[in-house]
Amino acid sequence: MSGTSIGLIGFACLLGMLAIRVHITMAMFITGAGIYLVMNAGETAGLLYTLNNLVYARVSNYDLAVIPLFILMGQFATHGGLSKALFKAAGTLIGHWRGGLAMASTAACAAFGAICGSSLATAATMGQVALPELKAAGYSGKLATATLAASGTLGIMIPPSVPLVIYAVLTQESIGKLFVAAVVPGIIAALGYILVIALVVRRDPSAGPAGKKVPFAEMIKAQINIIPVLCVFLVVIVGIYGGWANPTEAASIGAAACGIIAAVSGGMRTKDFLQSVYGTAHATGMIFMVLIGADLLNSSLALSQMPTELATWVQHSGLPALVVLFAILLIYILLGCVMDSLAMILLTIPIFYPMVMGLEFFGMSVEDKSIWFGILALMVVEIGLVHPPVGMNLYVINKIAKDVPMTETAWGVMPFLASDFIRIIALVFFPVLCLGLVHFLG
Repeated sequence: MSGTSIGLIGFACLLGMLAIRVHITMAMFITGAGIYLVMNAGETAGLLYTLNNLVYARVSNYDLAVIPLFILMGQFATHGGLSKALFKAAGTLIGHWRGGLAMASTAACAAFGAICGSSLATAATMGQVALPELKAAGYSGKLATATLAASGTLGIMIPPSVPLVIYAVLTQESIGKLFVAAVVPGIIAALGYILVIALVVRRDPSAGPAGKKVPFAEMIKAQINIIPVLCVFLVVIVGIYGGWANPTEAASIGAAACGIIAAVSGGMRTKDFLQSVYGTAHATGMIFMVLIGADLLNSSLALSQMPTELATWVQHSGLPALVVLFAILLIYILLGCVMDSLAMILLTIPIFYPMVMGLEFFGMSVEDKSIWFGILALMVVEIGLVHPPVGMNLYVINKIAKDVPMTETAWGVMPFLASDFIRIIALVFFPVLCLGLVHFLG
């Protein structure tokens, strides 16, 4: 049996394990070890030696220190009460519009995503803050929960983004350039969601009634209160791309700044600090275990030559490049039914990345193509967080809004998914949407 066949069978077994809810880490360890043992006639000593080297190489990688720091920054923002300030600032600004509080929730999710980097954390935190306010204002449960589930995805779309860091590490791409490339698509996503809310309340005014207009002085005070949070975002992004701080240093500054802001504002207590540290340790441990499992799987797949053979076959198949790209994007959407965003990035990039890099798209350079595909992959991966039946954000919001049936939230999120698909098509045919700012600042 050829190495490619072994690799394909192993990958099919991996998908089967995921379908029956085997944890992604164990599934990748089992598949990677199985492929290695079959390729090397059951040589366990070689497998253990390889695994030992992979673990050391992964955990000693300085670039990955940025992950726990960005997670800590998000934990401080979550437990420090910064989400309330962001929601209040947006609410005082546009809450008197029809559907304004829902739009404010989207804007607050986008701002919170700029200091969080996790969609699930963004959805959970903003859900706890915004859902009671939306309910008190008379918003329908369908619109309120769907808005927060969809807007929660802005947590990974607005940089800093942990999946983008993982993509950068896997592809040896610049973290700073990827973060800058994600800014405009992230803003477009937020504006698209706000447009969806406007269309929904235009069709059904009772779904999102207008609130009372707050005094001008109160509105200005609310905007002033979020200036420190916006400064953290600017320091991190400008610091990384401007070259005066590497990603790890910028993440350290961002985490420290978020902790100080949360403490000074009175939202951070000793209990909240300890919860932030514990949450960071728990999430970091999970991510590193998944990374090690992915390293073993990718090493075994490379040994089988399956990714290389597939990339070569695609290049010589005669299929149009856009057909291949849309097939990859469709696979991402389908995989979203059985796994989370981080798992999809780790599992698919070593296979799909060589395929895309070997094709020609609009005359782009290799670096531009790498950045463009990374943003596209991120955009499609976030759809998996909200599309039924296993959209994790739907379950997060449903757990908070126990009085709203899951089916209502699932139907309510459909217009937001339509906005996502339109944005992805625009990014495919107009790469300048993500590359323009990178070139401008370069």
